Amino acid sequence: MNRALHAEWTKLRTVAGTGPLLLLAVVLTVAMGAALAATLTCPWGRCAQDSVKLTFSGLPVSQACVALLAVLAVGGEYGTGMIGTTLTAIPRRGRVLAAKAAVVAGLTAVAGTVAVLASALAGRLILPGRGYPALSLADGPTLRAAAGSVLYLALVALLGVGIAMAVRDPAASIAAVLGLLYLFPLLAHMVSDPGWHRVLWSLAPMNAGLAVQTTVNVASLPIPPWAGLGVLAAWSAAALLAGGLLLRARDAS
Repeated sequence: MNRALHAEWTKLRTVAGTGPLLLLAVVLTVAMGAALAATLTCPWGRCAQDSVKLTFSGLPVSQACVALLAVLAVGGEYGTGMIGTTLTAIPRRGRVLAAKAAVVAGLTAVAGTVAVLASALAGRLILPGRGYPALSLADGPTLRAAAGSVLYLALVALLGVGIAMAVRDPAASIAAVLGLLYLFPLLAHMVSDPGWHRVLWSLAPMNAGLAVQTTVNVASLPIPPWAGLGVLAAWSAAALLAGGLLLRARDAS
């Protein structure tokens, strides 16, 4: 396994787009969160907005960079034909997929940690000027939102790896990942029945996963925060399972 991890790490760090995509994910997360935090107002101590969620609200945009990185890690090899060389060097295909998933998710988690900590620092500096308490990771709900945001990005990366391994074509893979993340939630808004609306909202990977960021009126959510992250984890696991089964069943071309 160490050999496979080293090979995947070498390939991913030498790909031209890896660094820029991770840097862009960090910048978008921090910039959007800081910009939205700066719009908050808390007149006369009546703070209605979820300042923690807004501070980490850059994730719905930066996750596109993570998804693109995951697809690039898999689809790029199919596009160049290098996947054949990879499978010749490491015949155990499950090990190849596991190594790719581990390296992509690990890099994403590192970048996500930097982004979340920088966003928390920005919130700590901005929020008191808007009448809100300073953001503190010592607060339980805030720590859950921060840690959950890092896990969210790592799970999006795993979702992208699984879908790209199943689909193989880079353009189709990124369309499938982004469609699942951004278009699936629209189904909930198209359904008028409250029961079905709640079910579809809870099943949408982005909606459910980002519930972990909520720190205000948690009881009103269609799904609890950690359970919502579990829904995204289930989507990622299903994508990886499908990708692994198809990788075993098909040839390398």
